[in-house]
Amino acid sequence: MKFWQKSLITAAFTTAAMAQAAEVNVYSGRQEELIKPMLDQFSKDTGIKVNLITGKPDELISRMQSEGRNSPADLLISTDVGRLHRAEVQGLLQPVDSKVLTDAIPAHLRDPKQQWFGLTKRARPIMYVPGKVKPEQLSTIEDLADPKWKGKICVRSSDNIYNQSMVAALITQIGEEKTQAWANGFVKNFAQPPKGGDRDQIKAAAAGVCDIAIANTYYLGGMFDDASDKAAAEAVKVFWPNQQDRGAHINISGAGVAKYAPNKAEAIKLLEYMVKPQSQSWYAVTNHEYPVVADVKWSQRLESFGQFKAEQVQLSTLGELNAKAIQVMDKAGWK
Repeated sequence: MKFWQKSLITAAFTTAAMAQAAEVNVYSGRQEELIKPMLDQFSKDTGIKVNLITGKPDELISRMQSEGRNSPADLLISTDVGRLHRAEVQGLLQPVDSKVLTDAIPAHLRDPKQQWFGLTKRARPIMYVPGKVKPEQLSTIEDLADPKWKGKICVRSSDNIYNQSMVAALITQIGEEKTQAWANGFVKNFAQPPKGGDRDQIKAAAAGVCDIAIANTYYLGGMFDDASDKAAAEAVKVFWPNQQDRGAHINISGAGVAKYAPNKAEAIKLLEYMVKPQSQSWYAVTNHEYPVVADVKWSQRLESFGQFKAEQVQLSTLGELNAKAIQVMDKAGWK
């Protein structure tokens, strides 16, 4: 066999071995069942193996920090912009230059420095009990500080990142002084000391503990899919606040490529795959989250919650104002 023939055969085997070895290591703050089906489909479509590690976002960020340059993480997936900002500030992410991502994702839903990207929108509106609250009585989030709602509101604790980001969004839009005044009144209207997750707030409203709950819509959507929670879900309705001004508060689930990613190219391919229309549609149907990509059809469940105007806040500011939001909540006595 001639030398050039041997070289071609060697190159072919090397290429095949590299293709078989293609993989991406994902650290996911999302539960396995809420992300793995899409990752499996990605592997099927691309031949890239996905190694998935799930956990609480803060724990995964700490793990990446302790692993340093030796971290196997290629992609960090988080359930909130606040945690993505923490990872960025701690130097755990790197900029990504991808026209696919910048064309698909609106600028306010991704990091200005391109270190993280929103993959889904997560809305946090008002949920009310019909018969106890009339929709015409509701208007804005700010109005929930009015004494007329005393003893009627359920919301989870101030250590919850969703609430912290909601307060940070208020600071961005109405200023710290007005947000503090709002928080002071809002806390006085709690029906009970904050406890449990978003589903627990909805269940409390359904059980008559309160008339209004603040919760993310994907939790409500999930409750409709759960036989044990469906009755509670059916007991409340969604009201979209601030529709006459800035729009309802939204957050994101999103992801960023790890600073020391050993498989950077594969990580970017996975990110780009997640904003394909079929992936965005899967998120909407399976997880009840709103697409970040325009013109992707919502699921029937999301449609049933109604159309709404959303805030256009640059979400990177929510991470930047997280500490200030916590201070506001602490001063208000929000436990």
